[in-house]
Amino acid sequence: MTRRTNALVLALCVCIGAGTLLAADMTADQRSAADWMIEQSRAWADQACGGKWVISELLADDFKGTSPKGSRYEKPTGEPPHDPNTKWSTNCALDDADVRFFGPDVAVVYGAESKTVALPDGKPERRCLVWTDTWLRRNGKWQIIAVQDNRVECATK
Repeated sequence: MTRRTNALVLALCVCIGAGTLLAADMTADQRSAADWMIEQSRAWADQACGGKWVISELLADDFKGTSPKGSRYEKPTGEPPHDPNTKWSTNCALDDADVRFFGPDVAVVYGAESKTVALPDGKPERRCLVWTDTWLRRNGKWQIIAVQDNRVECATK
């Protein structure tokens, strides 16, 4: 490598390292907000198992999401009507969540969740997602402005 390339690589490593240090050194307010965001992520994951509808409050009005199949979607309008025939998933779990702050009003939550669904033949299938949620604080209120979901193979237990 040339000296110029070496200097560029060193500068990049320092920048990446500095960003990691800043993300690890959360203030008390950021730690509280991060804990709350993780709890909200858990509640959203639990919706698939019949849990309380929480996304109406979590998603900003200008929210935009990308589903695991690549289609874009917006914030749902209202809570869906209760249907006693709904086949809910089971074993819904927030498997992992990591929060990083990018300034005082922007945070990204990197997470993973899983659930078991009944296939048309009645057999259970474990499904796993990894996702990225972008949170923005406006007027003192944290809300999700964008998500990207990706279905992945579930790890064997």
